[in-house]
Amino acid sequence: MKTVRLISFLFFSYIKCQTLQRTLLDTAMQHTSSQNYLEENLRGIVGIMVSQFLQKLTYEEVKTTVKELLGFAEKCKGLKLHESPSECSYQLVSESNDYLCNSQGIIDKHVFSDCCNTNNTARYKCFLLYKKDDTGHSDILIPNPEQTCEMDKENQASVKERYIYETSRKYPFLYGPTILTMSACYETAIQSCCQEENKTECVQIKLEPIRTYIREMSLRHHRLCEIGIKFNHKVAKSVELVLLTEKQLKANFSEIAKLVVDTKNLHQTCCEGNAVACVFGRSQFMNDICSKQAILSSKIIPCCALLVPFQGECIINSENDDKPDFSSFSLSRFTEDQFICKQFTDKQDDFLQEFLYEYSRRHPELALPVILRVATVYQNLLGKCCKLKDPLECYSHGKEMFQKVVLESHEHVKNHCDLHEKLGDSNFHDRLMVLYTKKATQLSAQELIMFTKSMAAMATRCCPLSDEQQFVCMEDAAKLILGDLCRRHEAEPISVSVGHCCDDSYAFRKPCFDDLQIDGTHISPPLPCDQIISLKEDLCKAQEEEFQTEKQKLLSNLVKQKSYATEMQFQSIIVDFTHLMKCCQVEKSEMCFQEEELKLIEKCQSLLGGKLFQKTST
Repeated sequence: MKTVRLISFLFFSYIKCQTLQRTLLDTAMQHTSSQNYLEENLRGIVGIMVSQFLQKLTYEEVKTTVKELLGFAEKCKGLKLHESPSECSYQLVSESNDYLCNSQGIIDKHVFSDCCNTNNTARYKCFLLYKKDDTGHSDILIPNPEQTCEMDKENQASVKERYIYETSRKYPFLYGPTILTMSACYETAIQSCCQEENKTECVQIKLEPIRTYIREMSLRHHRLCEIGIKFNHKVAKSVELVLLTEKQLKANFSEIAKLVVDTKNLHQTCCEGNAVACVFGRSQFMNDICSKQAILSSKIIPCCALLVPFQGECIINSENDDKPDFSSFSLSRFTEDQFICKQFTDKQDDFLQEFLYEYSRRHPELALPVILRVATVYQNLLGKCCKLKDPLECYSHGKEMFQKVVLESHEHVKNHCDLHEKLGDSNFHDRLMVLYTKKATQLSAQELIMFTKSMAAMATRCCPLSDEQQFVCMEDAAKLILGDLCRRHEAEPISVSVGHCCDDSYAFRKPCFDDLQIDGTHISPPLPCDQIISLKEDLCKAQEEEFQTEKQKLLSNLVKQKSYATEMQFQSIIVDFTHLMKCCQVEKSEMCFQEEELKLIEKCQSLLGGKLFQKTST
């Protein structure tokens, strides 16, 4: 069965911007000129850069700062698509840094003084370290549609600029071109809803897909930036090569290799927060792709007919190309040729990249991490075999090793989904709490609940799919969730073993976490059972989700105290905790809770051992 996969793993593709309103995309494009795109949007682009770096500034402060910086951006206005934005954009960044460091109010608000005491290059990198993803700003939704419609009548530009400001400060790693494109859809949705009688309902319905898209693309962009920073450039190039190859299966290796270099450079520019160079660079990149659409992919032809700001999101989210017939081409030259070691020794990087290209285009049904695992296994195999007297006999087993990698990855996903089906959503989440409390004991119960909740939701979403789609869905979602866990570790180290899984191999990060055992190096502070079993007074008023949270906090604290106990022992206490809800139905509920709580404490003490701590009734 043919699988259609999008680079961005969400259910709202760019083309479905039309779901907001049938003619929404067309209307948005009518209000956009591709002729002077950079010049027309220069204020918005500078606003993105300022808002992403200075997330604590108010809207009015950003407007003032942008006004001051626009003078430095004049050289960028007349740029043509064949010209390099380097000179004007990097001068703008340099001048921006100087301006910010000379503005005492901004420095005080953002604690940037250490950055301003360094030279230009180091200063810019220092500013980057202060960016914080999703810093608690509320979701971007119109608080007062009636008021916004009045504002839109008076000044349409301010509505769009306000949206750009809120989106940029909330998602500081989201690329500028995506913010600009979505701001056009946003502006058109608002104008459409202002014609409706029930403006609030209209806004909620039409903006939700935009919000979802923004959140998911921000995650994608942040992950791509992290790969480029945390791992070496070879890993970043490999990721891009797989994604580009799967999207353009008919393109030859030399074309893909060129696109990989261009894409990697573009990502680096965008990750550095240089919004002008990012916006202009992506326009140039998409223009180059569209000039080669005949040899790259038939799926991007409709995208290339769009105006400049819309081409990018469309191409990024276009379907993968149809898989060619590879029956007459095998991968045997990578496992059966006697001159493999010479190619591997002479031009190792080029040779491995070509293997990755050939393997990716033959297996577009596989998730990115799985393909990277196969490539890593192949590299290690050649590294070992090419030192032997008879390397051919050694690496001729490569094909079986590749199949083993895929099969093991499949088995992990299948076991995960079988367990989810057997236990159901709630009990499956409980099981994950036990497993990950053992793996990362140092995390708080609340953090463990957050991570395992994402993992449980992943299983709920992916497991009902067909085997092939289930496999891709789980692998893709896992790399994002584990990416969050590794970001948490980077901010405040969890343990040596977690650090090893995060840093050792991007391709094998998931298998490493799957196999992670109890962290025996950490001993949680002793906690008596009357503190572990600490019931909220308003438990009867708690919603289902609140009750689950309380149950999982209890479970996490129990595991921390007795990590080597069996899951059956933990489950026995959790079952009794669940039965507490019967006390809400009886007349003397307080007495019921006291009795049941005492039973729980006794059971807890039986599990943990030691003196019985009893609560006295009041």
